[in-house]
Amino acid sequence: MIETNDLSKQFHDFMAVDGVNLSVQAGQILALLGQNGAGKTTTVRMLTALLQPSRGSARVAGYDVAKNGSDVRASVGVLTEHHGLYMRMTALEYMDFFGQVYSLAPALRKSRTDNLLEYFGLAEAAKRRIGEYSKGMRQKLALARAMMHEPSVLLLDEPTSAMDPESARLVRDEIARLKSTQRTIMLCSHNLTEVELLADKIAIIYRGRILIQGSLDELKRDVLGVPEYSVRFAEAWNTNGLELPKGMELLEKTPTSLKVRVEAPEDSNPQLIQRLTSMSAPVVAFQEEMRTLEQVYLKVMASARGKEYVQ
Repeated sequence: MIETNDLSKQFHDFMAVDGVNLSVQAGQILALLGQNGAGKTTTVRMLTALLQPSRGSARVAGYDVAKNGSDVRASVGVLTEHHGLYMRMTALEYMDFFGQVYSLAPALRKSRTDNLLEYFGLAEAAKRRIGEYSKGMRQKLALARAMMHEPSVLLLDEPTSAMDPESARLVRDEIARLKSTQRTIMLCSHNLTEVELLADKIAIIYRGRILIQGSLDELKRDVLGVPEYSVRFAEAWNTNGLELPKGMELLEKTPTSLKVRVEAPEDSNPQLIQRLTSMSAPVVAFQEEMRTLEQVYLKVMASARGKEYVQ
């Protein structure tokens, strides 16, 4: 649904986006991470056919962004950080206005407006002015507007920016629900916890270039190394007779705990649990050591700047 090949954009002597290669399938969420000015917004503008690439190509929903701009825009719903709601309008008026922008027939505008406002939980507030809405309600309305023409691709820029935790949770839930309808979603966010919850794939961009991309598990392994697990015992237990499975390295041992590094958890962990159980070990916890997207992001960015990452 989104495919780019060497996608690049140059403004005079400044290369804003340089050789971006991305691929996102139907029903996937791709998160594009990076500092302000890294090239995220420029990439989104090229994917919506608002900017012509200087080099390379991109296809969105099967359409070439350089050759089929109107088809791309008809296939894409966009939520920008500053979404431009018209505060004096009611939600009904606002949705109808954008239905007219998309050249939808009156009956179709009404049915889609009613369905979307119901879907996003805004039906009871449909006749209220948007200026009376909470931040969460406004963001949900902006999402509804982005879907008015039933796009197959959604491009969301900071969808929960400056929102209170409750409103942000509402919007995250809606994004996850939209993914379940097989829509393709590209998400730009600085909220790494949010990205961990939502994204199927993650790409980190720096100075216009993609530094690394993949699933969260792939990025953790590639950047932070193989996973580590800890075993905690209810009481002091003698581990001298315990033989670790192949591919498992002992990192730390105390009378009440073990820490191991595991090459293939799906193979080695069941073996370790079986051996501990057969030895009647008083295990109260067996868990992976916490490794976050924030650790991945900070290490990748430190490496890009030629600095050492310190946890």
